[in-house]
Amino acid sequence: MNLLIILLYLAAMVLIGWYGKRRANSTEDYRVAGRRLGYLFFTGTMSAVVLGGAATIGGVGLGYTYGISGMWMVAAIAIGVMVLSLAFAGRLQRLGVYTVSQMLQLRYGGRAVKASSVVMLGYTAMLVVTSTSAYASIFKVLFDLDRPWGIVIGSVVVIAYSILGGMWSITLTDLMQFLIMTVGMFLLLLPFSLHAAGGWSGLHERLDAEFFDPGAMGAESIVTMFVVYTLGLLVGQDIWQRVFTSKTPRVARWGGFAAGVYTLLYGIAGAVIGMGAAAVMPNLEVPDDAFAALAQDYLPEGLGGVVLAAGVAAMMSTASGALIASATVARVDVVPLIARLFGRGAGDDVDQADAGQESGESDSSMRLDRLYVLGIGVIVTVIAMIVPSVVTALTIAYDILVGGLLVAILGGLFWKRGTGAGAASSMLVGALGVLVSMIFFGVDANEPIYVGLVLSVVVYLAVSLLTPRTDAATLTAWRDRVEGSRR
Repeated sequence: MNLLIILLYLAAMVLIGWYGKRRANSTEDYRVAGRRLGYLFFTGTMSAVVLGGAATIGGVGLGYTYGISGMWMVAAIAIGVMVLSLAFAGRLQRLGVYTVSQMLQLRYGGRAVKASSVVMLGYTAMLVVTSTSAYASIFKVLFDLDRPWGIVIGSVVVIAYSILGGMWSITLTDLMQFLIMTVGMFLLLLPFSLHAAGGWSGLHERLDAEFFDPGAMGAESIVTMFVVYTLGLLVGQDIWQRVFTSKTPRVARWGGFAAGVYTLLYGIAGAVIGMGAAAVMPNLEVPDDAFAALAQDYLPEGLGGVVLAAGVAAMMSTASGALIASATVARVDVVPLIARLFGRGAGDDVDQADAGQESGESDSSMRLDRLYVLGIGVIVTVIAMIVPSVVTALTIAYDILVGGLLVAILGGLFWKRGTGAGAASSMLVGALGVLVSMIFFGVDANEPIYVGLVLSVVVYLAVSLLTPRTDAATLTAWRDRVEGSRR
């Protein structure tokens, strides 16, 4: 029965993707769902994209290891979503762009900041790889398949519904995944795991006191999670692209905040579920196995399938969101940048974004977008199959994203004196600072991201103050975008 439910779920994702194809009539529809999402769709899709396999299976695993303190990773993501929504989402929605790099170009002018797109492409592509690897583990258990075949099954489904209708298909599948995740985590796995452990009093009887200490994970680890995940949420292309789908700045602000609250509750639930697993299955060799083990051994047949589907849903929502983000960055930013470097020229991408809004894009343009989704989907699938562990690569990508791009982005949003030279220099020095620090401290150390951030701030301030101000025309055009008067 569990296997049948998973198969029905996978088939439903493809069918919903096919339905979403009918709503994708322009490039703007394909990339950002026509910028027409209201509160329900926006909150659902934002929640689904930030709650991936790491937040679901990993969050339960952290609860299994650290108890209630295991909530901090997902809590850091939740705070990032809330801060992004309340402080930035309104003005980002009004910009009418597709990518982070386009925002930087609008704010600073020139082409130097376009190099940020290369970092962003690496980051979003690695998100797809990690999500692909994660859901393959569940398929391996369910279908008794070798890991490569599990990866292929998941990839085919994600690529299929993503390529059909782009962001519309992803939004519709995200809403379904959001509902399945809610039922699976809050209505099934949480109460059943608590019941198996004898309720909250049973947890106290079976577990050590450390499991109920919010600081059991260690202050340094908790702070670093907030630095990496909270700050990373503020500048990730996969998250920004969801903001761009909102109908109005108000939807972006309050719909996103609601997603942040939901994410926080999800993190607490995951930690408690992990505690329940630690009480009834204390000898698991791999903490991340707690999620699937509870679903298979402590839930009735059928209901366990719904919970496993919730886990797959969490992984697929992140994978599809990162896939469309990678394809958009590749086509809008990276390929035009490469064309310019080789002297072949390219149009102004920001103007292209406006053209898509005003007149709609041709079918040939959407076909090209679909080819980018297919191409990147195949590439990341191959990488996921040949690389046994991508945690190190993802750590590098995340640290460079925050250490290299955060200061230039936030500076552009809040400091008028910031210049393009300052932004480009801070990105270069911050990224190099992260990489060099990793040589001395190690890839998994906490220090590299702090070194990158400090260097990035110092260089951004110094170079911006020592170089001419951004020209008035660029700042005026930027202000018009932020205030929404461009329409």
